[in-house]
Amino acid sequence: MAETETSDETYRVLARKYRPRGLDGLVGQDALVRTLRNAFASGRIAQAYLLTGVRGVGKTTTARIIARMLNCVGPDGTGGPTAEPCGVCDNCVAITEDRHVDVIEMDAASHTGVDNMRELLESSRYRPVSARYKVYVMDEVHMLSQGAFNALLKTLEEPPEHLKFVFATTELRKIPATILSRCQRFDLRRIDAGVLAEYFSSLVEQESAKVTPEAMALIARAADGSARDGLSILDQAMAQGGDEVTEDQVRDMLGLADRGQTFDLYEALMAGDIAGALDSLERQYAAGVDPQIVLQDLLDLTHWLTRLKVSPESAESAAVAQLERDRGGDLAKRLSMPVLTRAWQILLKGIGEARQAPQPMQAVEMVLVRLAYAADLPSPADAIKALTEGTSAAGPSITKAVQPQPAPAQPVSSKPAIQSAPAAAPAKPPQPKAEVRTFSDLIALAEDLGELRLASCLRNNVHLVHLEPGKLEFRPDENAPPHLAQQLSSHLEKWTGNRWIVAVSSEAGEATVAEQERLAEVKRRKEAEQDPLVAEALETFPGARVVGVHDRTDPATNEPD
Repeated sequence: MAETETSDETYRVLARKYRPRGLDGLVGQDALVRTLRNAFASGRIAQAYLLTGVRGVGKTTTARIIARMLNCVGPDGTGGPTAEPCGVCDNCVAITEDRHVDVIEMDAASHTGVDNMRELLESSRYRPVSARYKVYVMDEVHMLSQGAFNALLKTLEEPPEHLKFVFATTELRKIPATILSRCQRFDLRRIDAGVLAEYFSSLVEQESAKVTPEAMALIARAADGSARDGLSILDQAMAQGGDEVTEDQVRDMLGLADRGQTFDLYEALMAGDIAGALDSLERQYAAGVDPQIVLQDLLDLTHWLTRLKVSPESAESAAVAQLERDRGGDLAKRLSMPVLTRAWQILLKGIGEARQAPQPMQAVEMVLVRLAYAADLPSPADAIKALTEGTSAAGPSITKAVQPQPAPAQPVSSKPAIQSAPAAAPAKPPQPKAEVRTFSDLIALAEDLGELRLASCLRNNVHLVHLEPGKLEFRPDENAPPHLAQQLSSHLEKWTGNRWIVAVSSEAGEATVAEQERLAEVKRRKEAEQDPLVAEALETFPGARVVGVHDRTDPATNEPD
């Protein structure tokens, strides 16, 4: 249980009043607590710590706890670094009250430049005034400039014995790898909603307040894994709730739709009752609920029903309200997985459309209409079955007998879900299959069939290792595309009608066709230069050279002579 930092006449918000002062107070971070305890017990204290995680999970609080663990001297003043700081020595008290001269907390967002870092590192050379270690706690360290990170590197790798760094960040990917490699990293996890609900309940008892279990579960869920966000919501709810905080009060405060209405709307949509669904949306809109929140609630409910379908034990969590456990379990049994996944896709796309629409309410209505119509569509398996058997596959995802809904003015769909397939066009006569016996055959075939890019690649970037009908081995050069083997295998099977094994080899293989053609051309030029007539011409005209050799065509036979 967390401890109260100090007693103060003025009111302190819960997030500050119950900020943990030791490892025992950290909620939901068992791995971090266990590692730090073992490290301090064995004397393996790192030179720098990096704490990462989403907002409100305890990064800055953990940094202060580490500073106390490093500098605690015990009640008698003779203690060393410990995982259990005493909380009464001068160092512990001063760090807790954020006034210790040797524990410097800074916001990297306002000290981003290299000059700020040089100033900090210059002061780090001096020994601490009263503590064992001088500790720099740097929040949102990812905001530092590249120059500041570079200035920090050397000191971070070989810091003075009296210096320790504790960094905190929400954007781990923005920190250079050179910094990460010099720090001991801890990933603070999102706190489970059930753990948060239990933790908040213990604090409510200390505050002598009353919060219903349903309201507490809603607050824990709205916190989204952040203890600080949850405490802020709880603080506000207790201020508004009076004698007892109820679920309805929390929903009104957060602008959330009533969960029962969300279930009613979802059942109407899955039953194809468009009129009833739009009426439900209109009532929620009149009550002040943001229409985009309605879509978000439907999306959350779709995810919850899917979880229940694949993992029914999820309903046993303490953070799950009884309404969601009962109605959710019933819905999950009656809705198929294809229907749920289709609803998820429609709602996910609809939320984006509503955000961009000039009239969000109209966009949300169109999403609900689309979802209700989709409820009558068959799943792919049912569609195939209906097509093969000639039956109708359309029908609502759930029947309206579960909860009576107003009948729609018109049926959702009067057309069959699967239309009759059009008459097949007369089949074209099969094309004769080609034969590939040589590499030249393959290149010529690719050119004839219009695969000019493939033909160019085969000519310029492929070294043939082995070729026989049904098998091709080659070595590609660095300019060949990465999936050439798969492409060749597919084309050869299509062109020849037989399956081909195409493999990449590490052997050198032959020269490329382009290289072979160039060598042949050079050879022909040399042979031409040795001809007596050509040699005499070259001698007669100094500087002349042979630039090409062409075969003469015999007019009688039209063949090379």
